[in-house]
Amino acid sequence: MAEVRYYSRSGNTKALASAIAEGAGTKAISIDEEGALLTEKTDVLFIGGALYAYGLDKHLSGYIEKLDPGKVGRAVVFSTSWISKHALDLIKKALRAKGIAVEERTFYAKNAPTEEQLKAAKDFAGGFTA
Repeated sequence: MAEVRYYSRSGNTKALASAIAEGAGTKAISIDEEGALLTEKTDVLFIGGALYAYGLDKHLSGYIEKLDPGKVGRAVVFSTSWISKHALDLIKKALRAKGIAVEERTFYAKNAPTEEQLKAAKDFAGGFTA
């Protein structure tokens, strides 16, 4: 079983999350939505966000802080941004600090994901859930 959670201000990460969710056979849920926090164990949690003012948005860092490590088999991180991939490292660091296993492989799209990147994201997710 896989879950996709994300935080997006511009819609770029939301688009990427939707493609990943399609590839994983699930629905992408914004961390701001009711029921976004995991209540059952998931094998793979795809989690994404972007860099805001050189750090993680407080919504995303707060969501990660609330995660129950016992409900996450492993996490896979994704991100979009216009300049830096640093959000990937920050998300991975926050998840590991919670005791959650994190895959080294990540998915990144610069700016708004292209159709080609969205297809690649879908394929990427399928590699973790097949």
